[in-house]
Amino acid sequence: MTTTPDTPATGYLPATLNPFEPGFFDDPYAQYRAVREQDPVHESPIGAWLLMRYDDVSRVLRDPSLSVEERKANMVRPASPEIEAMIASRPEERGNHSMLNLDPPDHHRLRRLVAKVFTPRTVEGLRPRVEELVRDHLDAAAARGTGEMDVIADLAFPLPFVVISEMLGIPEGHDRLQLREWSGAIVKTFDPILTPDEARTAFAASDNMWAYLDDVIAWKRDHPADDVLSAMIAAEDEGDRLSTAELNEQTALLFIAGHETTVNLIGNGTLALLRNRDQLEVLQRDPSLDANAIEELLRYDSPVQMSRRVSTRTLEIDGKVIEPGLFVMTCLGAANHDPSHFGADADRLDVRRPNANEHVSFGGGFHMCLGAHLARLEGQVAIGTLVRRYPGLTLATDEAEWNGRMVLRGLTRLPVAFGSSDN
Repeated sequence: MTTTPDTPATGYLPATLNPFEPGFFDDPYAQYRAVREQDPVHESPIGAWLLMRYDDVSRVLRDPSLSVEERKANMVRPASPEIEAMIASRPEERGNHSMLNLDPPDHHRLRRLVAKVFTPRTVEGLRPRVEELVRDHLDAAAARGTGEMDVIADLAFPLPFVVISEMLGIPEGHDRLQLREWSGAIVKTFDPILTPDEARTAFAASDNMWAYLDDVIAWKRDHPADDVLSAMIAAEDEGDRLSTAELNEQTALLFIAGHETTVNLIGNGTLALLRNRDQLEVLQRDPSLDANAIEELLRYDSPVQMSRRVSTRTLEIDGKVIEPGLFVMTCLGAANHDPSHFGADADRLDVRRPNANEHVSFGGGFHMCLGAHLARLEGQVAIGTLVRRYPGLTLATDEAEWNGRMVLRGLTRLPVAFGSSDN
């Protein structure tokens, strides 16, 4: 977690990102383009190195010698005294037992325990259930008779939430809105900007989420079933069981990551199509484009905009020397719009783009997103079904409501009007 004081940082160089610039969260790509063209490899005001080009980002993400463990960094992240006091008062630091924040061999051991349920073949077996859920959510929205729906609340959030809950075996009856609120507060800590109020909310949400998962795990121990959580509880990998902390944090990671990024994919992707009507109509006419369209939507407005590594050795990139022990931030959103890789029209949405699947939205290397196949499936079914069921689908408002996050970029609301229906 990176923290900053309440007041905006000053002294930003012209060629570095400035999230305090008006309109940044509505459209960060203009800034990405300017930085990529002016100074694509540079040290930011907070001390981390920032990479903006496709080749540099891809190289770093796939470099097995680099680390994801913050304890291996020499630099101290800036924080306000208030946040420092909050961190010091906490009984323990969370997140160090998650495969997301571990290097091999621990990363590989933990990932092997759950990887088999996220293989392409296993995920494809979920298609009928995903199709059923999408139909049910769209039917429920249509039954209200308003002729409108909020894509986020009515489809993008509940679909992946139910799917990952069923995969894990989380019992029904939990308050989805409460869990969504906790999850949203926790993932805000991924950002390089965090205010004391956001930190306070995130810490409270983390405590509540972990207490909730402790209860779920205890219940699951007494009620094992054919699900991922039961398998993790029973798992032995070469005689090594998951520790209590590892079990809790892997469950939290799968649960939070299993829906947060897919919410953004469905929301961002639907908005992109509605703002590019010609591409929406191409997709409506040709279902065979569904898979490629999702790759292009992932590239065009990535659900995850940044990923970080820690340099474990001296790196030289574009003539710049990055010393060991420093954070290296790879800007996935900028890399995905790099014309040197995607062509002069990289800023344009094209559902037929031949190399759309070369995006870096799922990261790279052995830390590549475990749930990539699941996210693709949910995105294909949700967006494809929505735009063909309602050929006349339009935005119900000109203003999109973004979540204000730099890393997990997504919408909080996306009201649409159905228009005509094929049903």
